[in-house]
Amino acid sequence: MATESRGTEGGARPKVTITAIAQEAGVSVPTVSRVVNGRSDVSPETRARVEDLLRLHGYRRRQSAPGDRAALVDLVFNDLDSPWAVEIIRGVEDVAHQDGVGTVVSAIHGRAGSARQWLKNLRARASDGVILVTSVLEPVVHEELRRLNVPIVVVDPAGSPALDAPTVGATNWAGGMAATEHLLSLGHRRIGLIAGPPRLLCSRARLDGHRAALEAAGVPFDQALVAQGDFYHESGFHGCDQLMSGPTPPTAIFASSDQMALGAIEALRRRGLRVPEDVSIIGFDDLPEVRWSAPPLTTIRQPLSDMGKLAARTVLRQARGEEIESPRVELATQLIIRASTAPPTGG
Repeated sequence: MATESRGTEGGARPKVTITAIAQEAGVSVPTVSRVVNGRSDVSPETRARVEDLLRLHGYRRRQSAPGDRAALVDLVFNDLDSPWAVEIIRGVEDVAHQDGVGTVVSAIHGRAGSARQWLKNLRARASDGVILVTSVLEPVVHEELRRLNVPIVVVDPAGSPALDAPTVGATNWAGGMAATEHLLSLGHRRIGLIAGPPRLLCSRARLDGHRAALEAAGVPFDQALVAQGDFYHESGFHGCDQLMSGPTPPTAIFASSDQMALGAIEALRRRGLRVPEDVSIIGFDDLPEVRWSAPPLTTIRQPLSDMGKLAARTVLRQARGEEIESPRVELATQLIIRASTAPPTGG
């Protein structure tokens, strides 16, 4: 089984074959094939020797021709401790299962060396494509992914992608605007915001949409009504406490994620305040759990499962050598009104 390895400057390097790798490693061709395909029936010493040679020669499986079937894709997250990640996985798995493709899910956690270990495993598996739902890969990993020439799709990019790869996201600006417009339409004018991490493009877009809705309604933007969060429950709890401790607390709060919205609801409960009678709350994501919260959460639906499906279809089309529809796609968000928002009861 032959392959062509390309250098970083775009020129073709001499072809390297499994036979040549086997001869250099002093093992059989089937042994190298088992390593390339991620089989477990190879001794650790032999696997390490073969992997070193594969890395040295920049070996990758032959680029798929149009119509060829992919066998395996990698799906990589910062972490997996969020229902947000589960929804992305669900979408990817739906498409991969229909295509008879295996999915390897990894979490790199931002720990030193974890991304490099994943990359080493990726080389050994010779995956047909990679779906990245992470913004913390080290520059050296980006360079290695370019060198391997493996098809890549980035989901919910943090900013301008470091890799020249298709991206799949959501209309975060429009979602942020819709959330605030909903609260304005109910009569709220003091609207707090619990923002997401400022380094993330989606966080900045939701904040900008919030500001645009206020400006369109003639309501001044007040930085004192903005608390910083990180998308998780605890930061929503503390962000809500910060907002409600001010001299003129908000009558409504837009939390930039459902998890922060649930944290905010708990903070209000501990203060003896009711949702929505005393303070309205709106979130962002529409995670499955929020329809069962008390009260059920008004939110902006982010089509997480559909984003996973589109990412999987895109990377598999690339793996088959087919053209993709668009390198940059944003799926529409949608306002979902439940019981956590209502008109303000006081001034």
